[in-house]
Amino acid sequence: MKLQFKHQKFQADAAKAVVDVFAGQPYLTPTYMMDRGTGHYQLGLNEDDDFTGWSNAKIVPELSDGQILEHIRKIQRDGQIEPSQSLEGKYNLTIEMETGVGKTYTYIKTMYELNKAYGWTKFIVVVPSIAIREGVYKSFQVTQDHFAEEYGKKIRFFIYNSSQLTEIDRFASDSSINVMIINSQAFNARGKDARRIYMKLDEFRSRRPIDIIARTNPILIIDEPQSVEGKQTKERLKEFHPLLTLRYSATPREYYNLIYRLDAMDAYNKKLVKKIAVKGITESGTTATESFVYLEGLNLSKSAPTATIQFDCKRASGIKPMSATVTEGYNLFDHSGELPEYRDGFVVKRIDGRDDSIEFINGIKLYAGDVIGKVDENQLRRIQIRETILSHIERERELFNKGIKVLSPVLHRRGRSLSCIR
Repeated sequence: MKLQFKHQKFQADAAKAVVDVFAGQPYLTPTYMMDRGTGHYQLGLNEDDDFTGWSNAKIVPELSDGQILEHIRKIQRDGQIEPSQSLEGKYNLTIEMETGVGKTYTYIKTMYELNKAYGWTKFIVVVPSIAIREGVYKSFQVTQDHFAEEYGKKIRFFIYNSSQLTEIDRFASDSSINVMIINSQAFNARGKDARRIYMKLDEFRSRRPIDIIARTNPILIIDEPQSVEGKQTKERLKEFHPLLTLRYSATPREYYNLIYRLDAMDAYNKKLVKKIAVKGITESGTTATESFVYLEGLNLSKSAPTATIQFDCKRASGIKPMSATVTEGYNLFDHSGELPEYRDGFVVKRIDGRDDSIEFINGIKLYAGDVIGKVDENQLRRIQIRETILSHIERERELFNKGIKVLSPVLHRRGRSLSCIR
């Protein structure tokens, strides 16, 4: 059965945003003489083979950094995104897209559009793991005919394998659109653990694969950069000599020239996801405004219910939060090292499994997930993450048999995503 793909405007808009950054760049298809190396060729390569290489044309001098920055700012203003203050690298662009809306499809479409506009043909997709690498490869397979019908050409794509080096020569010498898919572990090592991509290999005519790749000036596409780009990886990526770098993520850690955003609310409004449920963490004051109490949950397996709570405790190293499983009559003042904020009535009066609540003799009542008193940013984030995980597991149990995928982003006070549970 042939898969049918619906054209989505947001995917076209994301691709157009990338293309528009380089408006004014001419359509060019430069060639060069590839390094022949020395020694014996691998099987499939002959001395008489044409060693003409095809590379991505560099940005022409007429298109200055100032002009490119102005293009970026215009795109950002049109998309209601805060304009970049500087170019932030040459050239780094971020595309924020909610998980599950077709991120891989979007960057494949962007490859075709960049080729159509500027003649660029060399792309490398960098992924954080082998599992994601296989998923990306599958996406190229299932969309191949669809894109061929739309653009009249096919992409040649392959997974980097250090034992199949003829693919590297073909990547460099083929004039059509070529994509290499590579997981970061394949190049992110040095010294004793040096990867073959950096070695002069006899079976590759004493050449280094990284040198043959870098000569093509590839466009790097980083899939989920927050999972790929540590300090060392960023340095290794420079050795590919990328023409530009596109970062596609639902939860970017760093925003390099953000030019397109499709967040969870946008995805919901465009009916790309079925439903958004928000779980808030409530901070409320008490008569002792400095007291901190968080009700993690109730334990109902025993004859008498208990509750797991967090509260501040005075220790030798200072005041730090502690977790305790409590019963009715538990006195927080006594167990906190007699902190004064727990002096007024913080004795457990009732633990009620019917509504998952705990009540103190001072009248304060908390429900599972509630927090009162002064909460610092680290405490709040820990609570948010814990509550999200619990909610995620609960929703997974409800929806698994219906074939519905649950995505649970963790948010901090400013509303930016910290992570996403899948």
